[in-house]
Amino acid sequence: MHSNLESDYHLVTDAASLATRFLEGSAIEIVGDLPERARPQHVLFDFDGTLSLIREGWPQVMIPMMVKILQDTGTCETAEELHTITETFVMELNGKQTIYQMMRLAEEVAQRGGQPEDPLTYKEEYHRRLLERIESRREALRGGANPDELLVPGSINFLQALKEQQVQLHLASGTDEVFVKEEAGLLGLDPFFGDHIHGALDDHKAFSKAMVIEHIQMENRIDGAQLVGFGDGYVEIQNIRETGGLAIAVASDEAGRSGKPDEWKRNRLIGAGAHIVIPDFQESDRLVEHLFSLQRD
Repeated sequence: MHSNLESDYHLVTDAASLATRFLEGSAIEIVGDLPERARPQHVLFDFDGTLSLIREGWPQVMIPMMVKILQDTGTCETAEELHTITETFVMELNGKQTIYQMMRLAEEVAQRGGQPEDPLTYKEEYHRRLLERIESRREALRGGANPDELLVPGSINFLQALKEQQVQLHLASGTDEVFVKEEAGLLGLDPFFGDHIHGALDDHKAFSKAMVIEHIQMENRIDGAQLVGFGDGYVEIQNIRETGGLAIAVASDEAGRSGKPDEWKRNRLIGAGAHIVIPDFQESDRLVEHLFSLQRD
């Protein structure tokens, strides 16, 4: 049985020392040798930063909030020092449920002699501030705006191409499930996933991406070789790799949508064990062709 607690980041390989190659004429980067595999039957996606850009810029909300909370403990550290400390642990925990970042904040407050709030209280305040920042994006989508600018490029075409291959798609996010379902609907993604959309719950022990993967395998009686996972966070990359699946890192440039990989994400996700790295889904046909050419008889 998989643990319902999400594991910490651990380095599988050093991106700087690993030889990689690109599919000819593409931005699809292959990490190491990919063995033949069973035909993919189920494909799991992370949400924020992998498909959705609605919450792009969330660190610029979370980190200043945390810096102010730490300043209020009376610490002698400067705002710049606190920003560096906070940014480090926020990004180290990126990919886990949001509550884990808030649990770490509570620990940091206590270490400075402060009286921490319940991590759920911190999470609620963060969500309030984040929704202020992104509500105009959500409202525009409710009003019928084209969602393309708030999707990782090529997402819709790629999901459609996978559906044409008769695979089942699943969505699992560290963002609260109520928001994931709402925002997937606003982006027009819910028809691709149906009832297979999962997100964080107030009881963080009742959800993890590993639990979703285990459920997919048990319910469908498949092994990891029939599973592919896409994500821009280390959790899903580690989880997919550990179960024997094909782990594909989406090193998305969320702010610029440049078609070039974000180097920090790339290196971190290769380190977590990604088999393939892509900057987005603009080469969807080439990627689908490659995924289904790996299958063994």
